[in-house]
Amino acid sequence: MELYIRHVELLGFEKRFYPSQHYVYMLMVKWSDLTEKLIYRRYPEIHTFHKSLKEMFPIESGDIDKKDRIIPELPAPKWLDSQRSTETRQSTLAEYCQSLVNLPPKISRCELVCRFFKVRPEDENPPITHPVKRNETFVATKDKSTASKISGPIILDTYRVIADFNKTSKHEINLKCGDMVEIVEKSPNGWWFCQCEFKRGWVPATYLEPLDTPEESEEPEPNYAGEMHISTKAYTAVEDDELALEAGETVEVIHKLLDGWWVVRKEDQTGYFPSMFLHPTGDKKDVFDMNKTQRQTPPPRRSSIYNAKSIHGKSTRRISQDTYRKNSIRFLQQRGGQPRKSSMSSTGSPFQEKKNEDNIPKSNSTCNVNMEKNTSPRIPPRPSPELIMERCTENTRMKVSVRKSSTESK
Repeated sequence: MELYIRHVELLGFEKRFYPSQHYVYMLMVKWSDLTEKLIYRRYPEIHTFHKSLKEMFPIESGDIDKKDRIIPELPAPKWLDSQRSTETRQSTLAEYCQSLVNLPPKISRCELVCRFFKVRPEDENPPITHPVKRNETFVATKDKSTASKISGPIILDTYRVIADFNKTSKHEINLKCGDMVEIVEKSPNGWWFCQCEFKRGWVPATYLEPLDTPEESEEPEPNYAGEMHISTKAYTAVEDDELALEAGETVEVIHKLLDGWWVVRKEDQTGYFPSMFLHPTGDKKDVFDMNKTQRQTPPPRRSSIYNAKSIHGKSTRRISQDTYRKNSIRFLQQRGGQPRKSSMSSTGSPFQEKKNEDNIPKSNSTCNVNMEKNTSPRIPPRPSPELIMERCTENTRMKVSVRKSSTESK
């Protein structure tokens, strides 16, 4: 017996950036052999399929007599799809798929329909992602009266809200302490896209906690070697453990935290900084516009949340800024470089190493004098050519390659 489609459900859509920005709908197809397959289709190809179906069944499409039409209508695609048009079109597409499956078997089970909804190789192995931007998934709101049970590959993490959150923009949602939300996307800027019953929107990760354990295994250990990033927007420190930067400053990220506040190092200073205002160095300008960010305000710090009520007895253990600072200085010394004296040392920042003799215990004065003799002054080793090429600008790399090619030609 040939397979036929029992049900098609629209799960949502996905925003992709490779090879260019476009949108694909996620469709869960349930077949007569009780298998369920997830497929991805762009709206223009869905509409092309719709036109082919009308040509195959002209009577049922109303081409001969409009009163005989039973094939559902489907609006033509727009010249340029946007996220809003893709989202508003979901209900229309969901109704179309449901009506299509309920048509007489000669239409709903024909070869054209089965071939279009059949799994393709690119459905099981999606194309490679953009080198910088990640695909964004938007799950459709489900109506409990019509929603079917799905055992497909999409499994969303459930988190609990630890305090009341009041939205500040139309893209966010209001939440109450104790609400359960499903996480659709964990953005590295600390704003997570969630759905709570029939509501969907962005929520600060600081207001959410996992159900099983307070430990966030997704947060990697600090990397004191650091990753070079550049600040895309100026930020003035509000808390004592934050770092103030101007736009265009280069820092090293040593700890990427899920709440969107990363620990960065600038010379011998360390502090928290909003990850949404940071971008990796060395990328092409056409990939990222430094004057534009996804959001205008960073998420709130967990320390600013009052009346937080967690279901866990112990909260996640956080590394102190003093530990960040000491390990950063130790790493720089082991690498052979001496931390440079910051020009802002007169401001009394808590992250700067104080070398006032009055702060040194007298019992350890001899030891400290010997340590000072062994560590300074020290000339750092010359970096390797590979390291220089890795950290220099794109313009410098181009000049070096041109000079090298001209030398080899001679």
